[in-house]
Amino acid sequence: MAFTLTAAGSSSSEATRVRRKVLFAPMKSWTALPESLLATAGPVSRGFLERGIATFRAAGRHLGELPCGRNADPSDFTLVMHEGRGTRRTKHALLAALAGEQGIPLRLMLAIYEMTEANTPGVGSVLARYGLDCIPEVDCYVRFSGDSIDITRSDADPTQPIGPFLQEEAITPDSIGGYRMWIHHQFLEEWRRLTKPAFTLDELWDIQRECTAAIER
Repeated sequence: MAFTLTAAGSSSSEATRVRRKVLFAPMKSWTALPESLLATAGPVSRGFLERGIATFRAAGRHLGELPCGRNADPSDFTLVMHEGRGTRRTKHALLAALAGEQGIPLRLMLAIYEMTEANTPGVGSVLARYGLDCIPEVDCYVRFSGDSIDITRSDADPTQPIGPFLQEEAITPDSIGGYRMWIHHQFLEEWRRLTKPAFTLDELWDIQRECTAAIER
């Protein structure tokens, strides 16, 4: 089923179709990753091995258990290990880089979803302050052997799964910086124009940043 955003008062012929489809698949945790022994195959692999992390699954668990926090350079996923924290984007990008060195057929996925208090605890009060119940957010996860995996969530996590996705694509780890920002701005402007015309793009971008800060507190 294709997802269509339609401006209030517009005809169906004026509807703007968001790229790709509405997609949803329950997220699995790091336990769905392969239990492959790590080889000394590159700088990312060495970083894990030097910390006593010997398998790919253990690497996913380690990254998932690190504190959530913005890195000094949000586009540099290698800072996750040095700073001992990361966002879902940087953690999954680092895992995808490790998979690349190890020859594991894992893909890094970039997806846009409507962030709410139900699927992202902590943002509800920010959204309510501006009369919103959701706002588009860009996030990353990985896909392996047909499974969608979010290493930051446990199998017992009661939080509503993120999704459905309004847009999704496979990217390379180094695309979580400028390219990710461009996609987010483009989608947010379309969403604003068709559903929240009372807001400016800058206003919505500031609200989104407040939501991010609320998650990290």
